[in-house]
Amino acid sequence: MSAWRRWALAAAAIGLVLVALRCLPHARLSGGYPASAALLARDGQLLRLALAADQQYRLWVPLAEIDPRLQQAVQLYEDRWFYWHPGVNPLALLRAAALHGDSHRGASTITMQLARRLYRIPSQSVPGKLRQVAAALWLEARYSKREILEAYLNLAPYGGNIEGVGAASLIYFHKPAQRLTLPEVLTLAVIPQNPRKRGGGATVSPALLAARLRLWQQWSVRYPEALRYRSEIAGANALYAMAALPFEAPHLTDLLLAARPSGAIRTSLDLQVQHVVERSVSQFIAANRGSGIDNASVMLLDRSSGEVRALVGSASYFDAAIDGQVNGTQAKRSPGSTLKPFIYGLALDQGLLHPLTILKDAPTTFGPFSPENFDGRFVGPISAQEALVRSRNIPAVALAARLKQPGLYDFLQSAGVAKLSSERHYGLALALGGGELTPEELARLYLMLGNRGKLLPVRYQADTVAVETPQLLSPEAAFITGQMLLTNVRPDTGLPAAPAVAWKTGTSWGFRDAWTAGLFGNSVLVVWIGHFNGDGNPAFVGIKSAAPLFFRIIDSLRSQGLGGVEPRLPIPKNVSRVEVCSASGDLPNPACPQRSSTWFIPGKSPIRVSTLHRALKIDSRTGQPTCADGPFVTSSVYEYWPSDLQNLFRDAGMPRRTPPTAPECAGTVLVDGDAPVIVSPNRGSIYTLRLSAPVPISLRANATGPDQRLFWFANDGLIGQSAANQTLAWAPNVPGTYQLRVIDRQGRVDSRPVTVEFTR
Repeated sequence: MSAWRRWALAAAAIGLVLVALRCLPHARLSGGYPASAALLARDGQLLRLALAADQQYRLWVPLAEIDPRLQQAVQLYEDRWFYWHPGVNPLALLRAAALHGDSHRGASTITMQLARRLYRIPSQSVPGKLRQVAAALWLEARYSKREILEAYLNLAPYGGNIEGVGAASLIYFHKPAQRLTLPEVLTLAVIPQNPRKRGGGATVSPALLAARLRLWQQWSVRYPEALRYRSEIAGANALYAMAALPFEAPHLTDLLLAARPSGAIRTSLDLQVQHVVERSVSQFIAANRGSGIDNASVMLLDRSSGEVRALVGSASYFDAAIDGQVNGTQAKRSPGSTLKPFIYGLALDQGLLHPLTILKDAPTTFGPFSPENFDGRFVGPISAQEALVRSRNIPAVALAARLKQPGLYDFLQSAGVAKLSSERHYGLALALGGGELTPEELARLYLMLGNRGKLLPVRYQADTVAVETPQLLSPEAAFITGQMLLTNVRPDTGLPAAPAVAWKTGTSWGFRDAWTAGLFGNSVLVVWIGHFNGDGNPAFVGIKSAAPLFFRIIDSLRSQGLGGVEPRLPIPKNVSRVEVCSASGDLPNPACPQRSSTWFIPGKSPIRVSTLHRALKIDSRTGQPTCADGPFVTSSVYEYWPSDLQNLFRDAGMPRRTPPTAPECAGTVLVDGDAPVIVSPNRGSIYTLRLSAPVPISLRANATGPDQRLFWFANDGLIGQSAANQTLAWAPNVPGTYQLRVIDRQGRVDSRPVTVEFTR
């Protein structure tokens, strides 16, 4: 039978098949196939490619995102008349019949090849070929040429379980299909014709080289400028093997895959920064493993956007001994003292202090809570700035107790800290890390501090939409808190970091967690060191373990030009500088011997004239103060410290000169010292006493001046009297809310409510 007669019969058969094809299911050319998840760095580099649900590597890429040269190369190699034929090329079919057996002269058009894959048609037999032809005509009747070409490029076989140029370009070249070089374009164009022999391996197979060379010869005739690629085409260029698929930033990619298991996901990760952070962690762990330090978690954020630039969930993802696949950045841990900057920020906003306000670091009881400093010592009067950077516990707890709305608990709730217990559960211990936060939540708080007090979400993807977020601190309070943290010196040099770093450490109770968090350049960095099982280790101290890793990361980034510039945050309009008395933190009176400049929020920061230094006239003959003038009268400046601090100076072997009692002058009593201040019990405290064995409540107040006697009242009834800073025991016998008052001899008073409950 002649070839013409065979094809005439074939045409009749095709007509019958077309009728039968109307019973075929409607083919979806896009979106109907399980897709892999391709996680990309912010610059498009492949981080990880996950299998689709059907165990294929397949990633659908719109035609507009496929290199136009690849589209042209496929047409040149497979189907030059693609845009002109109706799905079947009659001339090609005739040529194939005349040249039967020539493997390089196939008759299948792009549409026919697509039809074979869509409908799983075995086309080796004549009936199968006729069905394939009919299916191609049917597709052409339903879809545009661009839709058909897009579907072919996304479903073409590329060896093994690799389908489509989206997955193939990522696997073989580790880049998306719109960023290919010409040699890579020509390589991908020829693989589908024989994927078994031409598919990727450690080197390009001879079959692939030969096919690519033939295509390049055709290409260079049509595009002469391609001749400059002659040497690259002739060389045995290597393809990445399947085993070389990247597995970068596994904790971050795990996190995103759990939320979105398919499709292309462009993360916010900077792969170069990620590698620097990973190396820094590995080197630090290797150097400190002898101290029992074997795990760490790190988050690095862009301060302006909240995007995650690097994330290390554990020191080693594949180390089962440390539960390496656990993502520590999502684990709830005690933050230690890393929350203290936010107590000071809230206190700045509520007008309780400025950076040089003098706070007391002295033994203090807050109801049943008696905090101690990490070193077990007390330093007495200390500026707010120094108390923060030296991480003194007593001043921080005292400030937290004075905060009104919002307090620290309300602040953390507004910041989105999840799974907090009740406020009463924590009490004032929350100020010292009594609650639990994840490193991500802590990073979000420091991100807020670096963004003028406005909360930003932590963003893992570069294409996420910004959302409206609350203002947690005023720009003024956030700025001043950051300036206070900038004075914190590096642990290795004892000098402030240069370029500047605003940072804070934290150590949890029982040495279970060591932290350092802060701002540098345009980044927010949080470092955690510990064990995922919660075991403690004396080496887990923020300043001794987390801080060295924190600065190792910063130094490594800056050495490679990745550290960013020094953060020069604009000074808010409502912030100014003011001169204060260094010893008291108040506006200097004429007797103040030394003055300093500090940040100040007009209309909000506390302002009063210092009364710490007072000049008295002293009669040198008697050594007593006097009101008279004369040749034996001199002026001497005395410091009027509160009684508790006077005692602390004495116990530390640094007693202060006791000021004398001021004299009566012209019928006016010169006031000695300040009014008494109740330090125990706490304002609004609730005390639960057992009826069987009630424990007295401790009453104590501070006052300045010598031999201050204080008188205590509950409602209108006298409880007793005590000296300043001495404890008076009170055992109420009736439950209820009492108004406690303390009064000195000059009639000055302090008061607060206390509730007493009884239980059996």
